[in-house]
Formats: sequence, C-alpha cells, structure tokens
Amino acid sequence: MSSDLEFALRLADAADAITSARFRSLDLKVSRKPDRTPVTDADTAVEDAIRALLKESFPDDAVAGEERGGTVGAGRTWVLDPIDGTKNFLRGVPAWATLIALVTDGKPVVGVVSAPALGKRWWAAAGYGAFTDDGRKLSVSDVSSLDDAYLSTTHLGSWVEYHSREAYLRLVDACWENRAFGDFWQHCLVAEGVIDIAAEAIVNPWDVAPLQVLVEEAGGRFTDLSGVATFEGGSALSTNGHLHDAALSKLSR
Repeated sequence: MSSDLEFALRLADAADAITSARFRSLDLKVSRKPDRTPVTDADTAVEDAIRALLKESFPDDAVAGEERGGTVGAGRTWVLDPIDGTKNFLRGVPAWATLIALVTDGKPVVGVVSAPALGKRWWAAAGYGAFTDDGRKLSVSDVSSLDDAYLSTTHLGSWVEYHSREAYLRLVDACWENRAFGDFWQHCLVAEGVIDIAAEAIVNPWDVAPLQVLVEEAGGRFTDLSGVATFEGGSALSTNGHLHDAALSKLSR
C-alpha cells in the first residue's frame, strides 16, 4: 500500500468520526448554498478537519473541496467531497460517503470512498488495484452486451436539464435492468462488478475524482459523456469497459 493511500485512509477515519456522530442527530444544522443545494454543519466540519490534517502533513500540497473551494492544477492536489449524498445524509438515508482523492498533474492516483452508515469503504491507488474493506480485490463484470447490462444513474431530471432525457432513455431501453443507486455508490458497484454501467449527466470534480481511479484499477473505464477519460468533464460514465463505447453511442445527442 502506498504511503499516500495510507494517509488518505487516515483522513477517511477522521471524517467517519465526525459524520457518524452527526448522522440522524436532532440538532443537525442545514443551510442552502447559492446553487440551492443543501449543506450541513457536518459537511463543513469534515472538510475543515481534513484540511487541517493535510496542512500539518502535506503543507505544500494544494486542496480543492466542495465547501471551501480550491482548484486542481499542476503537481499534487487533494480533492475532497466531505459528504457526497448530502440530501440522503440530512434525511437519514444511509447512502452517503466521504470522497478523498489525490490528483497528480491532473490524474487521480489515490481514491478513498468511505460510507460508514453502509458499513462500507472502497479504495484504490494507481498500479496497486482497487479494494473494499473486507480485503477483497475489486474487478468489474464481464458482461459484454447491453442486453444483459445493469444500469444506474443519480436523478432522471438531471438528464433533462444537462444532457438529454431521450438519450438516457435510449440507454435504459437497451439495457436489461436499471435503477437509481445514485452518486458515489453506483460507481463503486461498477468497480465491484455488481452492476455494469453508471451514467451521470452532471457532476463536479470532487464528486468523481476518487471514483475514476477506483473504476480504472478494477479494470473498467471512466470518462465523461464525450468519451474523455477525465473527472473534470462535468459528466461521468463508468462501465466495465466492454460496454463503454456502446453506452456512449446510446447517450450521444
């Protein structure tokens, strides 16, 4: 295990201590950001705690996070989503996670996804493989036809606003089954080989940076909806690799 991955796992431990204590708490404070998305006191507390640990151990590294800002540039940048799935978190739904990635020269090289309410954690490092907390090495499925594929997205409404509802429904109609596991979880399920495709019309870099390295190290493909292998493209498509080009074709506008 790389030292950077070990440190990222320590950051996840610190985040879990905060989020687990605040989940379903009666005094949770919730406000709205300018884009009308919710933010809780747990979101900001987690990001502040991780930033403090990074400043102590890696003072020269840049940090980009959902709540406190920052950009991904040259060199090393830690990309943080303190709580991915805040709407679930504030409603008491256990499908949420802290996302931590180390990006080097624009490429995610370490990724940790920690979902304590689900009792799950996933991690990966470039060249080391992808794993889950039971020690199992992850591998994507070998499904090779859309007719047999299991598909997930986050929210159908986002396809109307940001891409094309009709394009997404073409993919739905071509697949065997579809659900909306949403957010981080669906990409982790692709890496586990449990489902085959996860597609999102709109994402931010911190939503998917650790998921790119996780899916790729599990043997899959991760791109934006134009087919570029990047977490900064504003959209996301994770697949087992076999289905990627076919999925992109269905999603073209």
